[in-house]
Amino acid sequence: MENVNSNQDEYSKKTDKEKIDFGFKKVDASSKAGMVFDVFESVASKYDIMNDLMSGGLHRLWKDKMIYKMRPKSGSKLLDLAGGTGDIAFRFYKRAKADGFEVHITVTDINEHMLEEGKAKAIDNNIIKNVDWNIVNAEEIPYEDSSFDYVSIAFGIRNVTDRDKALKEIYRVLKPSGKFVCMEFSHVDNPFISKIYDGISFGVIPNVGKIVTGDKESYKYLVESIREFPSREEFKIMIEDTGFRNVTYETLNQGIVAIHTGVK
Repeated sequence: MENVNSNQDEYSKKTDKEKIDFGFKKVDASSKAGMVFDVFESVASKYDIMNDLMSGGLHRLWKDKMIYKMRPKSGSKLLDLAGGTGDIAFRFYKRAKADGFEVHITVTDINEHMLEEGKAKAIDNNIIKNVDWNIVNAEEIPYEDSSFDYVSIAFGIRNVTDRDKALKEIYRVLKPSGKFVCMEFSHVDNPFISKIYDGISFGVIPNVGKIVTGDKESYKYLVESIREFPSREEFKIMIEDTGFRNVTYETLNQGIVAIHTGVK
């Protein structure tokens, strides 16, 4: 694994003073990556437990659904961005293995401790061969053009400072006809369900986060960041503007989550 010489500055390379969302706050664009780093530095060891608590275990079903948007073949290469604890990588690996295929997976994250959690899980599940773990900023992917058959990112794109730049990098490293699969929290359309969802999101999740991880503010940010993320249609247009074709999305659980796909 690559070493991090400085925790925050490594990923805070924007020099302009543009203001950008960090939850409901507006911060300098140059500061956001470091602030996101701190969020996941704080919650890394309890990240998987909190995912189960926050979603009632539904995140497992959502991720299974995401994997079925990808069809690994022998030799398929997956780049999983913001994939720290390995949930998407492990599902991809197991699906390929069940079909008798050997694949190669590169799991990346900006946070070393998130990756360490994933590596420990990989050892526990005997998933060691053909899986690499690297510290990578999604805006500056250090791989050659046309290197991967699939690029995935689950619940991570909303934390990226410059999403357009990240999408361009994803497009660049995909092989021709390669597929981008992105799962992200979305916006609930039903007003009644939305009211209940907001009550749980703002009234329960940060307090549970404080109890489980000792960090209420990080989960307050994560809830707020969902509300600040573009609508499904807006994000679809962003993907299309990058150059992807056959761009679609599927909503799950009344719009709580959307899975976006596009082909290079």
